Amino acid sequence: MSKNKIPAPRKRLSADALLRDIQQDFLKIPDLRTGNTPISLADTLMSGLAMFALKEPSLLAFDQHRQRDEKNLQMIFHIQDVPADTTMRETLDPFDYEQLRPTFRNVFTCLRLYMPAT
Repeated sequence: MSKNKIPAPRKRLSADALLRDIQQDFLKIPDLRTGNTPISLADTLMSGLAMFALKEPSLLAFDQHRQRDEKNLQMIFHIQDVPADTTMRETLDPFDYEQLRPTFRNVFTCLRLYMPAT
């Protein structure tokens, strides 16, 4: 795609495109965990996003959803391995959320760029 050509707003603002952009940003965040970490930081962050997007009331409720519907979570949110609630808690509790600021700044910039002015 050339620098001057902006993708069509419908394609750029689709949930799938936004989730892929978020995932790509999450993949750039360094994983500072030590020891055995079978589930990537990006997958854990995407799972946290999925939990909020699905309006799950708790990590336990999300874990129950994961057990029932893991394939859909993987497909919709581009997650290879959906972590269990304990893994999410152990990974996300100490995580420095300031590292997410650039990702969400990118999402807001995209929305401003493609959304019509009111």
